[in-house]
Amino acid sequence: MTSPPLIHQRWPEVAVTLPHLSLGEAPTPVRPLTGLGCRSEVWLKDESGYGNGGWGGNKVRKLEWLLPEILHGRPRTVLTVGGLGTNWGLAAALYARQHGLDVALALIDHPVDDHVRAQLRRLRDSGATLHFAHTKVRLLLTAPWLFARHTRGLALPRYLPPGGSSPLGTLGYVECALELAEQVAQGLLPEPGWVVTAVGSGGTAAGLALGLRLAGLRTRVLGIVVNDTLHLDSATLIHLAAKSQSLLRNRGARPPRVQLGEGDVVAERGWLGPGYAHPTARARVARDRAASEAGLDLELTYTAKALAALLDLDAAGRFADGPVLFLNTFGPR
Repeated sequence: MTSPPLIHQRWPEVAVTLPHLSLGEAPTPVRPLTGLGCRSEVWLKDESGYGNGGWGGNKVRKLEWLLPEILHGRPRTVLTVGGLGTNWGLAAALYARQHGLDVALALIDHPVDDHVRAQLRRLRDSGATLHFAHTKVRLLLTAPWLFARHTRGLALPRYLPPGGSSPLGTLGYVECALELAEQVAQGLLPEPGWVVTAVGSGGTAAGLALGLRLAGLRTRVLGIVVNDTLHLDSATLIHLAAKSQSLLRNRGARPPRVQLGEGDVVAERGWLGPGYAHPTARARVARDRAASEAGLDLELTYTAKALAALLDLDAAGRFADGPVLFLNTFGPR
């Protein structure tokens, strides 16, 4: 029997107002990340195995909170957007269709490599309706047509933002942070000084930052920005975390009030390269080292750039104040 999510265990009064749909097996494992030649003590929390619907990773945790609310409202179609190789769009298509929803994806062009080609094949096989908008401007111009095209009777499609990074979806990484705090309490790893994660839409980093403080940890979040099509800085991530905290309280929870500052969740853009999904030499090196020396499967758009940042910052002595945890959010099957 699946245990209730930690958010419901801590604040049972929101079990009805914030329904949860279990889509994966928790907790995800933690282990030392050795073999990379780091000066600091580095740990891994591996989200790649989270998910039971043919694709895993961080997007699944967000869908666990988003899908129940969508199903309660009884729309027939989910509409969302992403790049050609969107992990989010694929996860949304697989899990929403698993629960009887149609899915429409509007896709924006970016550089294509073998990973993106494989993702496009998966997207075409997922049963989702694909719309190739090509550019962000064209996507905005065609948005009214997309909503009209996917309206069924009087039921408008339910729009989900890129990456599922709404205040509700962000609860997926509040949950993950509470899970991490339990693993620290159980002695499975030391309390990290930093958690390093890729930032593509913001929900993962914002949820981690909020959840870590709600759990009483001092761990800070270092978000490696990999997307230049959205405004993603520390203030934006803090604002999203605050909206998730307000959502919890508005739905009946009474967690301790936490006030995040820019030191609690730091956004770094130095590893973005030319733009979203543009591979960089540092990311390729990090991906290859992770595969050969740590048995870790990364991709060049998100996770390899985040690991490249961790390696560079470790070499520069950035993590002198404690162990660092790398959150692997990539979830292939």
